[in-house]
Amino acid sequence: MGKFKKKTKTSENIPTSALPDIIFMLLFFFMVTTVLREQDILVEQKLPQATQLQKLEKKTLISYLFVGKPKNSNLYGTEPRVQANDVLINTKDIILWVNQEKDKLSEAERDQITISMKADRDVKMGPISDIQFELREADARKLLYASTGKVQN
Repeated sequence: MGKFKKKTKTSENIPTSALPDIIFMLLFFFMVTTVLREQDILVEQKLPQATQLQKLEKKTLISYLFVGKPKNSNLYGTEPRVQANDVLINTKDIILWVNQEKDKLSEAERDQITISMKADRDVKMGPISDIQFELREADARKLLYASTGKVQN
């Protein structure tokens, strides 16, 4: 009887011909999904420090209001102004802005909208309470105040 030879030639090469396609697909995916710029801040922002902080999980439901003195005082004056979505608005326009922000959300999430107010620490309470009143009128009941890191006791 004759002996049979086993052919055990296995190739250890990894096929890399599809690798450039995969890399370009990943690159394209991240280019499409990355937010390059959120907003240009037109008002001064020196946020107060907090004693307690709570981080929110779902940031898609948050809309931001910035309150402070305008950076360009020659054009906008020196009184505190409200900025929403890259434009300065009056407190009377907050209801319209909230309704536009709610329209961007789905039907189920509209009542869960949260307004994050980033107010300069030098702004008096008068404009803040005017904004709070307009938010109540617009039925935006969830309001949070942004601040910097926690104060060490």
